[in-house]
Amino acid sequence: MSGNGPKKLDPRWAEQVTPEMIEAVKAKADEDGKITCPVLRKFAEDSGVPNKVAGAAADLGGVRVHNCDLGCF
Repeated sequence: MSGNGPKKLDPRWAEQVTPEMIEAVKAKADEDGKITCPVLRKFAEDSGVPNKVAGAAADLGGVRVHNCDLGCF
């Protein structure tokens, strides 16, 4: 991330995020508020949503994605 202010969410993905998704992602995060890419991708798969929606849920919940090898988030 470039450090040029807060990350901008694409409204196409953010509008699909529910409060329940945000809470579920936050529950999967570690004590530092981070979640791994594989865990978030599995959440997206299990929830039946695109990776971008799961990523938006993480962003809206203040959860940072780490160990991302594919650049999905």
